[in-house]
Amino acid sequence: MPVQTNKSVAPYKLKKGEAYMSAGQLDHFRTILNDIKLGLSQDIDRTVHTMQDEATAFADPNDRASQESDMSLELRNRDRERKLIKKIDEMLGKIESGDYGYCDKCGIEIGLNRLEARPTATLCIDCKTLEEIREKQMAR
Repeated sequence: MPVQTNKSVAPYKLKKGEAYMSAGQLDHFRTILNDIKLGLSQDIDRTVHTMQDEATAFADPNDRASQESDMSLELRNRDRERKLIKKIDEMLGKIESGDYGYCDKCGIEIGLNRLEARPTATLCIDCKTLEEIREKQMAR
């Protein structure tokens, strides 16, 4: 599922001679992750309230089936968002431990551009590409 980046946070401007994952960069990504998490939490709360308000027992079986289908789709979406919140919490933990921004497989820098596009990335582009190739080969 694509991560919804917050467009209100401008991309990080690298300062000349600045080390990778400096305090400023970590603060930048902490802000992005917390903004995404807040937005997802608000969506989940809004869905709960909407479902409670719309909990109507329709007499028509077609209306009831349509409502149940809509609710099922909403719940699946909220479950994906809940999983994304868990992933965001993991990334915030990595920021605190000093591990954020480094590939889980090979340990090299993931890169600011990749993290701007996908703040929850855990693999560098090379390792991610290899993983996708392996997945494609296993699917055959």
